[in-house]
Amino acid sequence: MDFDRRTLLVAMGGALASVGCSAGKTAPSLTDMSGWYAMKTRFLSPDGRIVDTGNGGISHSEGQGYGMLLAAMAGDAEAFAAMHGWTEATLAREDLALYSWRYDPSQAVPVADTNNASDGDILIAWALMIAGAKWSGKGYLERAAAVRTAIRQNLVVDRGGSLVLLPGLAGFDRPERTTLNPAYYIWPALDAFHAADSAEEWKRLIADGEELLMKARFGALALPTDWIDLLPGGQVEPAQGRPARFGFDAIRVPLYLALGGRTGALSDFAHFWNAYLAQDRPIPAWVDVQTGETAPYPLSAGGMAVVYRTTGKPPALPGTAGEQDYYSTVLGALATLPQMS
Repeated sequence: MDFDRRTLLVAMGGALASVGCSAGKTAPSLTDMSGWYAMKTRFLSPDGRIVDTGNGGISHSEGQGYGMLLAAMAGDAEAFAAMHGWTEATLAREDLALYSWRYDPSQAVPVADTNNASDGDILIAWALMIAGAKWSGKGYLERAAAVRTAIRQNLVVDRGGSLVLLPGLAGFDRPERTTLNPAYYIWPALDAFHAADSAEEWKRLIADGEELLMKARFGALALPTDWIDLLPGGQVEPAQGRPARFGFDAIRVPLYLALGGRTGALSDFAHFWNAYLAQDRPIPAWVDVQTGETAPYPLSAGGMAVVYRTTGKPPALPGTAGEQDYYSTVLGALATLPQMS
């Protein structure tokens, strides 16, 4: 479960809105369907899989989760059922209520790596909660509860007295360091899990995760990297063996903070981006937090939607549908959602 983010973010349009934040309240809904329609028409295959056009045409639990989330909020029961059916038939593990992270149709064994990705699991569970609040009798709430329990029991672990979210079941936890992804902390989903379960682990994970994120601010820019290492003594460093970049994964950190109502933690991101906006300079797609090196290409409109959401600046005009890839579309759609926690 280790793939590099897309090398380019492109445009996305569509204004979205929502009310409520958990399945226990009014289920979140879209009032403008354009974002969901773009996702559905360009990336949803007839069999119910979301195709990652920027990553070789694969599918993954993350994409299924994003697609199911938007479909549930859009009230598109047919599309949701198709994605849910494909996900359960193709990615669901037999041993746990979690999902294999990657499906590659070009391979003889499309699901060769059965490791999971915790962000995909979280997104799927959250989408099922919303769907279950809208469409009863489908088993969605029961499956959501099973996935939440599997996440809590297998991926939420104590390291040095703090609860952390492992990115997957295997490959991230070693005696000398635990590798984490700050962008896997999807705050409105975790808040919804805590509201639904009232499990102490969710409360601790949220509080400890917020503290972890404040520690994961590196260099003069005080920005997190795509991946971080938590050391036994509680120190946090950019992940060993990976670029020390605030880039294609970490751009979701301020996005989820905004959606989760944690606006007080956005100042460092806004400060970094405002320095470029004030001078009308292109914002680089990534920056090395240790050396200051920046990407040789700019952050394009999909990522810029996150910038505008974080800084409160008016958004630029979106690009055309033909310019959008999967990840850009997702970023643009989520960036226009209102606060959900």
